[in-house]
Amino acid sequence: MTYAVRQRARDGMAESEGRNPSAVKVMLLVSSLEAGGAERQVVELVRNLDRRRFDPLVCSLSDRVPLARHLPDPDRELVIVRKRWTYDATAILRVGRVARAHGIAIVHAFLFDAEMVARSLRRAGVVPVMIASERNSDYALSRFKTTCLRATRGWLDALVANSDAGRRFSIRTFGVEPGRVHVIRNGVDVERFRRVDGRAMRASLGVEPRAPLVGMIASFKRQKRHQDFFRAAHLVLEQLPEARFVCVGEPLADNQQGAADYHREMRQIVDSLGLADRIGFPGGQDDMPAVYSACDLTVLPSSREGTPNVLLESMACEVPVVATNVADNAAIVAHGRVGLIVPPGDVNGLAGAMIDLLGNPARRESMGSAARTWVLQEFSTAALARRTEAIYSAVLTGQPAGVS
Repeated sequence: MTYAVRQRARDGMAESEGRNPSAVKVMLLVSSLEAGGAERQVVELVRNLDRRRFDPLVCSLSDRVPLARHLPDPDRELVIVRKRWTYDATAILRVGRVARAHGIAIVHAFLFDAEMVARSLRRAGVVPVMIASERNSDYALSRFKTTCLRATRGWLDALVANSDAGRRFSIRTFGVEPGRVHVIRNGVDVERFRRVDGRAMRASLGVEPRAPLVGMIASFKRQKRHQDFFRAAHLVLEQLPEARFVCVGEPLADNQQGAADYHREMRQIVDSLGLADRIGFPGGQDDMPAVYSACDLTVLPSSREGTPNVLLESMACEVPVVATNVADNAAIVAHGRVGLIVPPGDVNGLAGAMIDLLGNPARRESMGSAARTWVLQEFSTAALARRTEAIYSAVLTGQPAGVS
């Protein structure tokens, strides 16, 4: 975070010079800018919205903003209104002051804390339009959070889910009117995420040039089910002893969602399986295209998802994927064409899919090429921005959104 951004964080204000005065002012309100899926989509929206029509401002409720460096102009496009404690109602007033100062017409909120602030501002008439988000599906929330989201469902103008499963979940669990819920799947920066030379990355991971390498790229959260990856790796090594594996990602800060505890548990499983010298844990990595390109394939054995960015990123880098059949994964990963889909919790099936692809280089190459073409057609960040702009325009004018 730059010095100028830190200075602005004191009072939540940002410079407004140089902005298009005729563009609709949009606040993308998010709980933080840590390296999570929702946060990365916020950054991609800022990078791809049509600045002739929309003028975005990111507002973070935390000063944990490592992804700010990917914003085109973080000194101008980021404001920090830090929550001082878990249920800090003053954040509503302070974000409201920022919204008024910038003439915000639309608040698009991501994640629970930001959702509640944005809904309250819409209810109070501080902003004309509030758009909610659903980034996952079929998860368990506390009774308090569920009650809050149900009680305020009438305060939003639209909800954008990143999967059909998330749409159904929001309607069923929170009682949001079906006509207000739209699906826009995540987008990936296809210029950044493309195949590169992964040899240097392999060397940094301690992997031999010719060794089969399987990657799992995911934050350490229980829904990701790293334990299934490790147990499948153990089975793969019985047939392909030269194979190597890598887990790229870190626990959420401050042991959020018990992530640090989960990380320790996973390392214990690796040790118990005798895999410590076969599985690397390099933490988070800045050069993710090189990470994907270093791998022969990537896997995601999650128990629940929305639209996983890592699947799109891997495919954009021409690396086929193996993923569990949860949420919209089967719609994203055309089975047998760009990757393989296996049942959730099926360790044998996961291992079999990995062995199948590792043992067939020609099939991997064909899938990888088809995967990038598929992402270019359907999941670019340009497509994400255009579909989101359609929602913004429709809600502002009271017209049908045309995206569902």
